[in-house]
Amino acid sequence: MSVETSPMEGAPMIRPSSTDHPLHEQIVEACRTVFDPEIPVNIYDLGLVYTIEINEASEVDIIMTLTAPGCPVAGEMPGWIAEAVEPLPGVKQVNVALTWEPPWGMEMMSDEARLELGFM
Repeated sequence: MSVETSPMEGAPMIRPSSTDHPLHEQIVEACRTVFDPEIPVNIYDLGLVYTIEINEASEVDIIMTLTAPGCPVAGEMPGWIAEAVEPLPGVKQVNVALTWEPPWGMEMMSDEARLELGFM
């Protein structure tokens, strides 16, 4: 007999980032150097970076999404992020994973991105 389990109600769909880690702000700034080729805004302010997780060994796991599953740079953008973050002093390793849950929406953009794109 199998028992189906459902996700915990109220659990966040996006894992929290390691915002208290000393490398977090530098990693965010590195992510801001990567731009979506179709939208003139960096991928961090677009809301495409969901989670930046940094462990005690300074290994970085980044979970990100794209504006659409058919994005022409879907295969390349995770590599662009890794190339931006790996050279940072103190970063040992970077893994970038794509997710489609939750799907990206315009509400995920920062106020700066909305202003730059004329949505505010």
